[in-house]
Formats: sequence, C-alpha cells, structure tokens
Amino acid sequence: MILNKLQHFDASKYNNQAVRLTAAGERSLINGHPWIFSNSILKIKPTAKTGDLCVIFNKSGKKILGVGLFDENSPIRIKVLSNEGGVKIDKFFFKLLILNAFKKRIPLFDTNTNSFRLIYGENDYLPSLIIDVYNDVIVIKLYSVIWCRFLTQIIEVILEELTVSAIILRLSRNTDKELNGLLDDGDLLYGKLYNPIVPFFEHGVQFSANVISGHKTGYFLDHRENRRRVGLISKNKKVLDIFSYAGGFSVHALTSGAKSVTSLDISSQALLIAKQNASLNSFIGKHITIADDAFVAMNKLIAKKEVYDVVVIDPPSFAKSKSEISLAKKKYKQLAEIGAKLTAKNGYLILASCSSRIVADSFFEMNKQGLNQSNRYFILEKKTFHDIDHPIRIPEGAYLKCGYYKFIDD
Repeated sequence: MILNKLQHFDASKYNNQAVRLTAAGERSLINGHPWIFSNSILKIKPTAKTGDLCVIFNKSGKKILGVGLFDENSPIRIKVLSNEGGVKIDKFFFKLLILNAFKKRIPLFDTNTNSFRLIYGENDYLPSLIIDVYNDVIVIKLYSVIWCRFLTQIIEVILEELTVSAIILRLSRNTDKELNGLLDDGDLLYGKLYNPIVPFFEHGVQFSANVISGHKTGYFLDHRENRRRVGLISKNKKVLDIFSYAGGFSVHALTSGAKSVTSLDISSQALLIAKQNASLNSFIGKHITIADDAFVAMNKLIAKKEVYDVVVIDPPSFAKSKSEISLAKKKYKQLAEIGAKLTAKNGYLILASCSSRIVADSFFEMNKQGLNQSNRYFILEKKTFHDIDHPIRIPEGAYLKCGYYKFIDD
C-alpha cells in the first residue's frame, strides 16, 4: 500500500501556468537546457506556486517551447520536463522516461551488480529527482518539492517495472524544511522494510547501505567502476584509502587480494561501516582503520615514513559554491603533492574529485602541478568519469573525474 501521506498532494490543488520567456531564456531552452532562472521569465501569474505545471512560450507568446514545473523557492524557477509543446505530464510520460533510463543501465546487469542509479535528475529528464536501487529496495530522493504531486504515479511505474520490497523517501535539507512534516526523510512510501541496512553487491563484491539514515541515499554508486579498477591493481599490494567513508575502495582492494588496506576517514561511524562491509566478504589481507582529519593523518604518516603501493584520495566536494573554487583548487593541488609523498616507488596514486564547479581540465591541471613538486617521473595512465548509471546530458551533471597516476622510479 502506498503511503497515505501522499494524498495531501492531490493534483487538483495545482494549477497550470502560461509562461513567457525572455530572449535569453528562449535560447537556453531551445538549446536543450532544463533550467529556467527567475531572470529569464518575462511573464507569469504572481499566484504561481511550487508544483504548478508551466506551459512555456517564447518571448512573443506565439509558440510553445516546452513544459516544466514551477519552484518558487529556487533560483531555478522552472525545471523543464520536456522541450516539446503539447506533452501531457502523466503516468505514461514517467513510464517512458523511466523505461528509457532503465535500458541505459542494462549492461550493468552483466557485471554481477544489483545496485544502480535508475534516475539521475536532469540527466534523465527528471530534474531534482534521484532514484537509486539497492537490490529490491528503491530509494527516491527529492531535491525539490515539485515532485510530491507526482510521487504516486512514479511509484506505480516502479512497481510495474521492477521487483520491489520497499520504497524509501529521502529528502534534501531544503526540501525537508519546505515540507515541514507533510513528508519526512526516511518515510516508507511502499512495502515493508525489515532492516534499514540493505545488502547489495557490485561486481560481485558485497556491501550494505543504510537507506534510512545513510548519507545521500545510503551509498555512493558513482565510483563503482573506479572501485573495480582499484581492486584490479591492488593484488598483493599495500593500500591506503583516504576519505574512505564506507570503504568502497578499501573493500574492493581487500577482496582482490591486497596484503593490507588502511581506511582513513574523519568519521568513526563511517569506518565502522567500512569494517562491516569488509566482513561481508572473504579476504586474507589486514584491514586497518584510522579515524582522523585526512590532512593531519597524512602528515603523520609521512612523518613516520609510511608509504603505500596504491593510494586513493577521494575527498568530499571542496567547492559547493563559486566562492570556494579558488580554495578548492589549492586543496586538490595539495592533496596531489601529499599523495605523492605517501606513494611507494613504482606505485599508483588515484586522485578523484566530485566537485561539479571544478571542471575536469582544472582538476587534472591541479594534480599535475602538485605531482610536479615531487620531482618524480609519473604518467597519467587513465582518466575516468561517470559510470553508465550517471549519464551526462548537461555540463552541470558532469561532476565526477578521476586520474590514475603511475610513478616510474629507478
């Protein structure tokens, strides 16, 4: 049975709005961008409210350019659902989008994987909406209240197309505040959840996600392929996983035959999850955990002259606003420089970034500058980006980048 709370968001409570755009807004929409900012709106009724369906016209008001949802509390005032006129936003519309997204993920099922991102917001034509799959548990995360009126239809599509035991709702901080208890973070939208810790696997390696209180939807799915690659180069190696969180890289390294893996994170709770995830698998290497600030701990390891055959540095976002970009670049450069000191002769240093405001070229340039300080010869063996369940439709969706640096020492 679908959660009764959703009845509050009766579609009859919402209105349709005719919207006219400025010339700049018109160009952006014609070029396929799904965001319409407030300064691109030429005309809309002052009574428009969050969740209203907007029929979007050009500047003259003579041509329909698309359909979107109004969000009065966001600088992105309209999230565009379609760049075509006359599209009906209903259950069938969502079914087509969700099925199309599912087809893109099908190759993952040949990799012994049952966890994936089914809907990646704007990049799957559903702005501010995330749907993640962990085995037979679905997690829907809302980054805007605009989706509340359509949740029942979306759930019905999911139940028709996937094998589902439970559907969980997760809310971004702002969305949680806006809803003010009408819906709550962690609500069970459908089914039964006997344990918030849900087991799943990727590339045959066992993990678990706390879908009620874990970060984001419970786990970070975007690095799946990078975790596999790190595992492949970790056999018989000494590995250091910095900003390890729930141990994704650590566990892949251990299950691939690493001699030892050190997981370093500021959160003791995250490290406990990392150890629990490791315990779900068979391995013979040693698993060490360090709870400390990453920069402090790395300098302590350098002072002890500790070095590792494989070093992974995957920090949280350093640039959550434009004002933080300059400092973020300095931090990436610093991490590359410190990482080189921790990497053994002929070892690998894997550097990653999830900061969308730091474009790939800038990130790899900062890495290069930092590594040049080591006076060691290195090659950039590979650059990687998103796995296939995080398709990129707009530039803002391309946040993940990762470089595999191999040191060539005498």
